Amino acid sequence: MIQQQRGEREWGANDGLALKNVSHGFDGTDVLDEITLTVEQGETVAIIGPSGTGKTTLLRLLALFYRPDTGTLEMDRTDVWTLSERERLNVRRRIGMVFQEANLFDTTVRRNVSYGQHIRRSWTNRLNHWLSRIGNEDTSQEVAEALDVVGLADAETQPATSLSGGEAQRVAFARALAYEPDFLLLDEPTSDLDPRNTAVIEDAIETARARGLGVAIATHDMNQAERVADRVAVMLEGRLIEFGPAERVFTNPDDPRARKFIDGELVY
Repeated sequence: MIQQQRGEREWGANDGLALKNVSHGFDGTDVLDEITLTVEQGETVAIIGPSGTGKTTLLRLLALFYRPDTGTLEMDRTDVWTLSERERLNVRRRIGMVFQEANLFDTTVRRNVSYGQHIRRSWTNRLNHWLSRIGNEDTSQEVAEALDVVGLADAETQPATSLSGGEAQRVAFARALAYEPDFLLLDEPTSDLDPRNTAVIEDAIETARARGLGVAIATHDMNQAERVADRVAVMLEGRLIEFGPAERVFTNPDDPRARKFIDGELVY
């Protein structure tokens, strides 16, 4: 398991991804209420809170899956939703996302990892085109490096359907990493994994951070948040009740509700 030593850093440059005063809901039900949160390049932000408090919705807003009902999503201080569709596509290309379920294609490990590169480099290509037209395995350096990061360098020609659940999730992580994004969004990526696969994913998160990516991870694992995060956001009932350096949030949070949640005294 990784052991991180965090240096002092001044946060708040807002040159990365930033939600500002964002509220969002579905079918008349409010899910997020006045959220302000930043993810800067070269840091990992852990988002913790009870189930159903809006963590996944927050990540999907950062990934441009949803347009906020109110407030703004900014990339490098530019409101993304004021851009043209083509400009927003370029923003999306800078963001990778890994879901709780791996959702791999029925092909080799290497082709699963190379798919993200294919989409990024040619926006006119579609999945069916890729599956039918690419006859040779991709041997790019980025794909090889991404598989090495997740400890699957020897599995590149293996059918993805033959992998264990933990290995499949590592392939999904490698696919996002090979995409060469500036920001990586992770939605409970280790929730169903054993300790070894969890350790590999956490090491991969540190590698991504060390390479200068901004990483946001939603997790129910408080210990994981302590291990991987530079900053921690605590959510409760759709609101952000605490956000700051991980050491301060875990040892001396400002909001007493955050203290109770971290200590396991708030049960939902």
